Amino acid sequence: MQLKFTLFRFAGRERFRSFEICNMILDFINTRRKLKDGDKPSVFVRFLSRLAVLVLTLTALSFAVHAQETDDVIRVDTELVAFEVTVTDKDGKPVRGLDAKDFKLFENGVERQIDFFEPIRRQNENRPLSIVFALDVSGSMTTNELTQLQSALQKFVKRLADYNSYFAVMTFGMEVKTLQSFTNKPPKLEKTFEKILRDQEGLSTHAYDAVDEAIRMLRKKSPPTIKNQLPKRAVILITDGFPVGDTVSPKTVIERANDAETTVYSVLLPSFSRLQGNKKPLLTLLEASGLVEKTGGKTFYVNENNFDPLFKSLEEEITSSYVLAFYPKMEARKDGKFNEVRIEPPNNLKIRQNRTGYQLK
Repeated sequence: MQLKFTLFRFAGRERFRSFEICNMILDFINTRRKLKDGDKPSVFVRFLSRLAVLVLTLTALSFAVHAQETDDVIRVDTELVAFEVTVTDKDGKPVRGLDAKDFKLFENGVERQIDFFEPIRRQNENRPLSIVFALDVSGSMTTNELTQLQSALQKFVKRLADYNSYFAVMTFGMEVKTLQSFTNKPPKLEKTFEKILRDQEGLSTHAYDAVDEAIRMLRKKSPPTIKNQLPKRAVILITDGFPVGDTVSPKTVIERANDAETTVYSVLLPSFSRLQGNKKPLLTLLEASGLVEKTGGKTFYVNENNFDPLFKSLEEEITSSYVLAFYPKMEARKDGKFNEVRIEPPNNLKIRQNRTGYQLK
């Protein structure tokens, strides 16, 4: 016999907490059964048994009450489908401070109720972050660029530490290497950044392979919850924008990113953004692949020697997103078809969502 309470916010990831309460009650019962035939438990033992049952029952009810007070939902065998969105104004600046009532959500053209909504805020409030840095160390990166990048990354991590964030670091050139698994300790990350070296023999730039590995790391090794909150998942890809020699296709990486609810942001380095005077940089292979756009991310161009302003803009972008979720209809849970989801922001604002729909498998 088992009483199982399942509290959760979203489908996917490891998002379930189970409380096996009746098993503990049964332990008391079984203990009494071990008494020799003819023996009777004392009044005190019987009192303790009944008291234990009462305490455990009240504990179960308290979990349920707590779930209602914190907008958690007690349900059985059901799923929430979540979408990460970023809203910007006419100048492209992120917009904060919106509420669920400011959005409309449509599934296959039909408006649906938004069952869950949460922004990212600082410190112990709401959603934290899980971020993987994927750094291009191919031979084309200059020593000066690498030095500036290391300094900018260290400052970036310190600023985001207030969001209960976890970071991992990997590099890529001819091969993808993990330098640091997930940690929330800035000093450890600083030492990792200082160890980054150029790949002197780098003839390939396996950017798609690196993002694919980063997504796999997020699924398997990032904390499923941080202080009882579900983190925003992101990959920050720092490269020249011209992948070479990858074994995985951009399409596959996009599908895996969408399935893992992961957003990809890219930083294109100055030597490789192909700037033509004051004109817009030429379209890179990375941009043409749609990897950033189709995961709800954004591309940032470094067009001066100072990396700091760019990473401040990136910080603003990452920490201004919202998550919206809803319960899919029963038929959507059974038919296995792809369902298109469109989210509308308030008037005169633009929106980017991390995926265009969902498919329950």
